[in-house]
Amino acid sequence: MVKRTHEEEGAHPEKVMAKEEPEIKEEVTIAAVEGGPTMEEEIKGGEGAAAGIGKAGTTVKEGIVGSLKGINEIEAEIVSLVRNTVANTLQATGSVTTEGLNVTKDVLKGAIAAAEEVGAGLTVSTKSVAKGVIMGVSDVGGDIISVAGMTVKGAVKGAAEVGADVALVARRTVDGVLEATKEIGGNVEEVAKVVVTGAIEAAGTIGTTAVETVKGMMIGVVEGVKEVLGAALPKATTTTTTEQPH
Repeated sequence: MVKRTHEEEGAHPEKVMAKEEPEIKEEVTIAAVEGGPTMEEEIKGGEGAAAGIGKAGTTVKEGIVGSLKGINEIEAEIVSLVRNTVANTLQATGSVTTEGLNVTKDVLKGAIAAAEEVGAGLTVSTKSVAKGVIMGVSDVGGDIISVAGMTVKGAVKGAAEVGADVALVARRTVDGVLEATKEIGGNVEEVAKVVVTGAIEAAGTIGTTAVETVKGMMIGVVEGVKEVLGAALPKATTTTTTEQPH
């Protein structure tokens, strides 16, 4: 195409270049009409898209990280609030044994009332509340096993009353109790038995469907506890066996 133009015009190279420019534009126009992007558009479009995705992706990432940090901070605050409230209340009463369960009931009522007032959040806050209760009772030397059972039962019944997801609330409550038990060095296996049984018993007062869904949730809890204790238990059993007289 360039050769034909050069031969027909007999022009200098500068004039040839001037002739080539409109021809290129004509090709660009045809490409645009046919629906395909021009090279210039592809380059500019690619740069714009890459820049846009990068910025949008960064914005979303930062937003999610910020939200997750915020959630973690809120959960930590709830644990701290409940822990201090339970411990201070029990110390004030001077009777940890008799008042432990009453304080637990009262704290759970407060958490459920808060969820009702806000309109949501029981499934989110339950784990933190349960963890705070166990730690608060432990701080003053209370019986965490009996309190653990009461905490789970109260949470399950409370969830049913406000129309929350009973199985999910049960699971998160159990998770909070067991997490606290591990952190304070309590008997995780014993507490796990109590909370799993308590959750199923509480679900039984609600209905058959609730029992089945809660049981399904508790299977994962039991398996998790077995995995956590799996490494330590065989050693303890072996040591005990070898010390026993034949």
